[in-house]
Amino acid sequence: MDLFKKKPKSEEPMDLDAVMKKYDQESNVRIWEGKPRFAVNCVLAAFSLFCIYVTLFTSWLEELRLTSFVAWIVFLGFLVFPARKGHQKVNSLPWYDIVGMVLGTGAFLYFTFNAVDVIQQGSNFTWYQIVIGIVGILALAEVCRRSVGLPILIVAGCFIAYALIWGLSNPSLWGKLNYTVRYLFYSKEGILSTPINVCSKFIVVFIIFGAFLERTGIADFFINISNAAVGWMSGGPAKVAVVVSAMEGMVSGSSVANTVGSGSVTIPLMKKTGYKPEFAAAAEASASTGGQIMPPIMGAAAFLMADYVQLPYSEIVVKAILPAVLYFAGIFIAVHLEAKKLGLRGLKKEELPRFAPLMKQLYLLLPLILLIYLVSTNQKSIQYAAAIAIVAAVVVSLFNKGNRITPKRFLEALAAGGQGTITVAAACGVAGIIAGTITMTGLANMMINTIVALAGNHVIIALFLTMLCCIVLGMGVPTTANYCIMAATCAPILIRMGVPAVAAHFFVFYFGIVADLTPPVALAAYAGAAIAQANPMKTALTSTKLAIAAFIVPYVFALNPAMLLVDTTIGEVILICITSLVGIFAISAALEGYVFHKMPWFLRITCAAGGLMLIYPGLVTDTAGLLLVGASLLIQYVGGKSQKTCLAS
Repeated sequence: MDLFKKKPKSEEPMDLDAVMKKYDQESNVRIWEGKPRFAVNCVLAAFSLFCIYVTLFTSWLEELRLTSFVAWIVFLGFLVFPARKGHQKVNSLPWYDIVGMVLGTGAFLYFTFNAVDVIQQGSNFTWYQIVIGIVGILALAEVCRRSVGLPILIVAGCFIAYALIWGLSNPSLWGKLNYTVRYLFYSKEGILSTPINVCSKFIVVFIIFGAFLERTGIADFFINISNAAVGWMSGGPAKVAVVVSAMEGMVSGSSVANTVGSGSVTIPLMKKTGYKPEFAAAAEASASTGGQIMPPIMGAAAFLMADYVQLPYSEIVVKAILPAVLYFAGIFIAVHLEAKKLGLRGLKKEELPRFAPLMKQLYLLLPLILLIYLVSTNQKSIQYAAAIAIVAAVVVSLFNKGNRITPKRFLEALAAGGQGTITVAAACGVAGIIAGTITMTGLANMMINTIVALAGNHVIIALFLTMLCCIVLGMGVPTTANYCIMAATCAPILIRMGVPAVAAHFFVFYFGIVADLTPPVALAAYAGAAIAQANPMKTALTSTKLAIAAFIVPYVFALNPAMLLVDTTIGEVILICITSLVGIFAISAALEGYVFHKMPWFLRITCAAGGLMLIYPGLVTDTAGLLLVGASLLIQYVGGKSQKTCLAS
């Protein structure tokens, strides 16, 4: 009879695919099996090879290169993503998808094969060229809806409606429509602007590299090495989650995918150790979200930032190191203090992998090390460095019998890279439409002038308003698209008010990312909650608390960009590292309400104030912060000893 007894909810196996499909739009793909699956994989692999070839070995006219790239995206978007979520027929491609695929792809290929003529004809466009442009825009929007979601299209639709109704001065609707299509479809200010250009040149090759690296078995290596390193500590599984997510963040930039991937292992272990389900899910979600700010790959938006601020990508990576370290240090400290507060222990030695066998697998890191070296030394272009790293990943896999990249796995890696590009490229294309509409109507200047007038000379007000915009927009818009929109609107506002360009762009980048943790639409937190079978809203709130560094650090480097290594010295950098880490510890302790024992409310306030002062670079603030934090910890330590003495007597 026990065999038929319903298992407790906590023991029921979690359907990870269902979690991914619920919280990650790009996981809702069409089902292909057998020969059709092989054929679709071949088409996706052909796209990946096309991107690598065009990026490395050709010098095509930019309009030709970009339109052919977007034509591929539209074609594959209809091929891979169904019109709606839910169960799909196996090996089925409805007639309306075929129609959309042909018309949408044809619209961009028309531009590809007539690029020179289109460029030379100026503003003299015929009616059928405008219709072709409309078809192309609608087809890309539909692919974006299927692979990314509806919110970003609502944003784009509102901006286009503004342009057609109020934003343009042409008196006739046809005149406005004509100009809008010419600007968004046929110029390099709309779909073919910076986001899709950077995606086709850099991001796609790194996505393919990530697909190959994943197949070398490096994810399992990260989990094992993290378990061996910190699994034995107090609350070990939570610390493993933080370390694993930081490592995986070097390869993948997807918050939800990271949460589900490593969380399927770490969250059950955290619960088993004694963490509450909400805390376990929040620890994994907040750490996984940090993957998008973890060098060297970071999120796709980092490549866009390099183009926007006109800095080498290697410099962007270096500037991102200290803020990323502070982010993960804050989460690590928080889970440690929570473990101490609950009296949790680590995993038993017999449950942990041994270091000696793992050291023999260090060769798995060689492709990543090679990539970092090539990017940091600027010996090769970014895309060429990624291509070399792909070759290195294939070579490295030959020494790993269980994860050897065979011809079949090689095809699968190329196909996975191609499929992963669709979502990012569609988001970049629609982000280009939004940014183009803002520029076309002059709305950017109006917004800049309005916010500057509202903020007056108070930069902190402009920073706060920008933060709200980024978080609200990020609730339905992917990080990459969010950053593109904010880079076109809010970053110039901060720059106008005296914030250095790189600090302004990092600011909007960070707050676009934390939207994945911030209620009410915290997709990474909700995915973690589904695995932990926890309350989603409580998980999101706990995630926000654990990721507090991501809400504080951007203000610090916006007000004092020394943290981003701008106009500073080595000595100052070392001092910033030490004081910032102590500050993060103090803030985490204040939020947890525990160091040596439970902290009273006034010590928590004092500790938090001191921590904030320590994070903000400056001799006066560092001294005051150190005194406050030191006094808070000393009072608690002495109070704890006195309490123990009283109990003993």
